[in-house]
Amino acid sequence: MSLPIFYYHQPVENLHQIELDETASKHIVQVLRMQQGEQLQLTDGRGNMHLAEIAGSNRKRCPVKILETVKHSKPAREVTIAISLIKNNSRFEWFLEKATEIGVTAIIPIISERTEKQHFRIERMQAILVSAMLQSKQTWLPALAEPVKYLQLINTAIDAKKMIAYCEETENRKSIITEAPLPGHKLVLIGPEGDFTPGEIQTALANNFIPVSLGHTRLRTETAGIVAASLLCNL
Repeated sequence: MSLPIFYYHQPVENLHQIELDETASKHIVQVLRMQQGEQLQLTDGRGNMHLAEIAGSNRKRCPVKILETVKHSKPAREVTIAISLIKNNSRFEWFLEKATEIGVTAIIPIISERTEKQHFRIERMQAILVSAMLQSKQTWLPALAEPVKYLQLINTAIDAKKMIAYCEETENRKSIITEAPLPGHKLVLIGPEGDFTPGEIQTALANNFIPVSLGHTRLRTETAGIVAASLLCNL
């Protein structure tokens, strides 16, 4: 049976004793009923997986001793999904959870002309990413940005192979996303429920974004984000 995994964001060293926060401590002591001397795993979301031993049974600040650390390499495929916020919080949270499980390296919420909701609770969203990382037994936590204006992202996105997915019919031929010659870091833009405006599309194309297709059906924003993530992370 595999050891339970918990998140500890601060750097640690072998043979050092640390205290876990109340949420993790309560789960260890009260839910799992683990005892002193039992082992568990900790990850910092930056590739480190620590083997630790419980050193006490405090349900508010459970002490553990770090026994050893294994460093995992960064994901081989660096994929950033820049996706519009949507009205339905639960659907956006579902996207965050599944994109993390798939293995994206960064998520950028964007605010475009047709984005209907701009409120963003980053602490809650970050917690969803952490939970999905632990559930899928990964050691790299996707970077989550604060929401950014569409034009600001367009003007600053220079260190990536850039793509934009949209439904609008234009004279520009769309490549199937898996056919685009895109080695290295990949960034794809996913629009809001009403799609990007024609002006936004032309601005992206003028800034060297490649128009791509995600298939022959019209997808919800969060579904499009997951399709793009799945295809790009598995190229």
